[in-house]
Amino acid sequence: MRILVVEDDRDLNRQLVDALTDAGYVVDKASDGEEGHFLGDTEPYDAVVLDIGLPQMDGLTVLEKWRRDGRIMPVLLLTARDRWSDKVAGIDAGADDYVAKPFHIEEVLARLRALIRRAAGHASSEITCGPLRLDIKTSKATVNGTALKLTSHEFRLLSYLMHHMDEVVSRTELVEHLYDQDFDRDSNTIEVFVGRLRKKMGMDLIETIRGMGYRIKLQDGKV
Repeated sequence: MRILVVEDDRDLNRQLVDALTDAGYVVDKASDGEEGHFLGDTEPYDAVVLDIGLPQMDGLTVLEKWRRDGRIMPVLLLTARDRWSDKVAGIDAGADDYVAKPFHIEEVLARLRALIRRAAGHASSEITCGPLRLDIKTSKATVNGTALKLTSHEFRLLSYLMHHMDEVVSRTELVEHLYDQDFDRDSNTIEVFVGRLRKKMGMDLIETIRGMGYRIKLQDGKV
């Protein structure tokens, strides 16, 4: 999963990026509203952490522009403002949730997990497909109760496919959500990761759709 952090406080920006990276996300960052708006307008993100009080362009304006242009990624607002009217304004502008400063990083992580999960149509922090179970909270995957030893990229790939169960996901889309904008992207590595995942799972739950991409099908018509 790929996250954008837009926060002008350098220390807080770094703390958020480090925590999200440690949690297994691919993270891009911006320190002002104009840069944040540009990234959110041109790159595919699974969620955005957006501060309201930004230089160049305030967070609410950034958010309103995204929504007006049809950008639908979940947005978690960060605000130091205590007035309830500002929080209402954020929700009305298109925010999916908010956290008031100061906050615990763990709360931000939990709220992001929930936003990403809901955006993909999952109510629980665990996603299952037959004997395969993915625990989003702990970043663990198991098959018939046995833990899979996955690299960070393998887990990200599996997580993205399971969040988009029964959808055909192209190599390009996978690359865009597995790497940040500065990474030298190579779609050929996706095939390698898929092969490793199939071998480690001991089953072929990941379908190759020729000329289109990959898909994890629902088992027995349900998750």
